[in-house]
Amino acid sequence: MNAALQLFLQQLLNGLTIGMVYALIALGYTMVYGVIQLINFAHGEVFMVGAYLAFTVIAVSFSIWPSAPFWVILILLFVFSMAGASVLGALIEKLAYRPLRGSPKLAVLITSIGVSFFLQNAVMLIYGSKEQSLPEIIPNIQFNFAGISFSLAQAIIFVVSIGLMFFLTWFVKSTKLGKAMRASAENPEGAQLVGISVNHIVQVTFMTGSALAAIGGALFGMYYGSINFHDGYLAGLKAFTAAVFGGIGSIPGAMVGGLLLGVFEGLGAGYISSEWKDVFAFIILGVVLILRPSGIMGENLSDKV
Repeated sequence: MNAALQLFLQQLLNGLTIGMVYALIALGYTMVYGVIQLINFAHGEVFMVGAYLAFTVIAVSFSIWPSAPFWVILILLFVFSMAGASVLGALIEKLAYRPLRGSPKLAVLITSIGVSFFLQNAVMLIYGSKEQSLPEIIPNIQFNFAGISFSLAQAIIFVVSIGLMFFLTWFVKSTKLGKAMRASAENPEGAQLVGISVNHIVQVTFMTGSALAAIGGALFGMYYGSINFHDGYLAGLKAFTAAVFGGIGSIPGAMVGGLLLGVFEGLGAGYISSEWKDVFAFIILGVVLILRPSGIMGENLSDKV
C-alpha cells in the first residue's frame, strides 16, 4: 500500500471515530426536534455532564477497587452516565421547556441557551474550572492492518456507537413506545385523542437523547483523556451541524451527518491543518443551508421520526 493511500485511510478512520461521537449527540437534537420542533441548545451540555459523570465513576472506582477489570468500570460508567443524564434530561424538559409549550419559539430558544449556561457554570462550580484528566482505563493496545493503526479505544467507540444506533432504530420502528413517538411527531393532537400522553412521550424523548449524549461524552473523555466544562459548547454546535447536514428530524440523517462531519474534519486536519478542523463543520453547515436546506436525507416531518 502506498503512503498516500495509507494516510488517507488512517485519517478516514480517525474521522469516523469522532464522527461516531457526533452522531450520538446529533441523535438527541434530531429526536427532540422531530417530536416538538425544538432545537435544544442545552443538549451539548448534557454531553459534557455525561463526560463528567464518567470521570466521577472512574475516580470512585479507582479509589474503591483499584484492580477492577477495565470492562467492569466501562459498564459502570456507561450505566451511571446514561442514568444520570436521563434524569437530567427529564428535569430540563419538565422545568425549563414544558411550561413554555405553546410559547413563541424565540422564548424557548432563549431558554435553551440559558439552560446551557446554567449547566456549564454548575459543572464549573462542582468540579472546578481546570481541565480534568481521565485516568486511562482502556489498555493501550494497538492493532495494525495493512499499515493502518487503530486502538482498542477506537474499536470500543465503534462497537458501542454502532450498537446504540441499531438499538435506537429498532426501538423507534418496532416498539410500542417508539410508535407512540412517531405518532406524536406526526400528529400530536391525534395522538392525544387515541390515548397517547404527549407530555410523557416528549419526556421519554428527552431522556433517550440525553442518555445517548452521555455515552458520547464518556467515549469522548476516554478517547481524548481530558475534559473541560466548556467542551459541550463546541461539540454541541458540531452535532447540531451534523443533524442539519443529515436532515434535522431524521434519525438516519443524524447518523449519516455525524459520520460525514467526522470524516470531513479528519481529512481536513490531515491534509490541510489540524488548527482548522473546527472550521470545517461550519463551512459544511453554510454550504448545506445554501444548497440543500432540508439536509441530505431531509423529508417531511411526518416521515422523519
